[in-house]
This record gives sequence, C-alpha cells and structure tokens, in this order.
Amino acid sequence: MLTTLQTAYTDTRAADLAWTLGREALPALAVLDLELAGASLQMRLLGASHQVLLEEENGTCSETVACLPGSSTPLPLGVAKRVGAWEYEFAARVETLSQNSFAGRAQELLALVADHPHGLAGTFPGSPHAFTAMLAQRHEGRVRWRTWHAYPQEGQLVVTRTSVGFTPQGRRRGTRLGD
Repeated sequence: MLTTLQTAYTDTRAADLAWTLGREALPALAVLDLELAGASLQMRLLGASHQVLLEEENGTCSETVACLPGSSTPLPLGVAKRVGAWEYEFAARVETLSQNSFAGRAQELLALVADHPHGLAGTFPGSPHAFTAMLAQRHEGRVRWRTWHAYPQEGQLVVTRTSVGFTPQGRRRGTRLGD
C-alpha cells in the first residue's frame, strides 16, 4: 500500500533516528494490519520513522525507530536479544548515494512495496523521494520485516531488518519484549 502522508516534510536527519523496544503505540500517519500465520502485526508509519507492533499467542513485541524527543538510544548497527521466550534480531545500515542513484533507488523501493500485500509506504508532500517504507513476512516460524527511511536532502537511505521468534525451550505465556 502506498500513501501520501498528510504532514509537512521536515529536515530530520538519518543520524537523529533512535531505536527502542517496548514503547506503547504512538500516533501514526498510516497503519497496515496483517495476520501472518498466527501472528498479528501492525506496521505504523510515524512520519520519518516507523513502529511495528507484533502480537502472538505467547507475547508481544514493539519496535520503534524514530526521531523522538528525549530518546537516548541511537540507532544501533545490530542487536541480538533474548528476552523471556523471544529471540529478537535487529540490524541497521545507512546507504549514502549520489542524487541520481538515490532517485533510482527510491523509485525501485517504492515500486517493490506499493503493490506488495504485506507492504506499506508513505511519501511526503514536497519531495518525490522522501519516504518511509516497510515490508513484512513470516518465514520459518519467525516474523521478519524490513524498513527504508529516505533522506533525499542528505542522499541517505536508512535500511533496517528485524527478525522475531520464540525459542522452543523458553516458551512462557505473556512475555513482553522490551520490558
């Protein structure tokens, strides 16, 4: 699903993104609810950022990557955590591209996500290559998602990937990741 976000595009920077687990749902500009083989997944666009809320029989997970006031955890290159029965893996990288390469990459990613049944992308008024996009899937018992945060004024694209699943030996009802 592709939508135009009804908000002004502000000059946030890729370096301002922060990562957190366990946040409550934040106000969203666009939302996509998915059912992925027993998992309820809500992908949320928060302007130049994202939030994913995952709920399965044995627990919940909330991941937020956003420019949030007072947030002190910068965007890590990688995280692997075990919290209760959850295995959580996160990775991020920043791609710096030339203006022409950036435009091509933006078009490619928006085309990939726009028509995908598990994809959500939002573009900002005023800049054709300013967007946030997300794509989710369930694979081998794990829920996975990728995100792209575009900063055309810097020629930077922040790319994240996340994988969440339960460990068979540690299944506990009601475990909440990030608490």
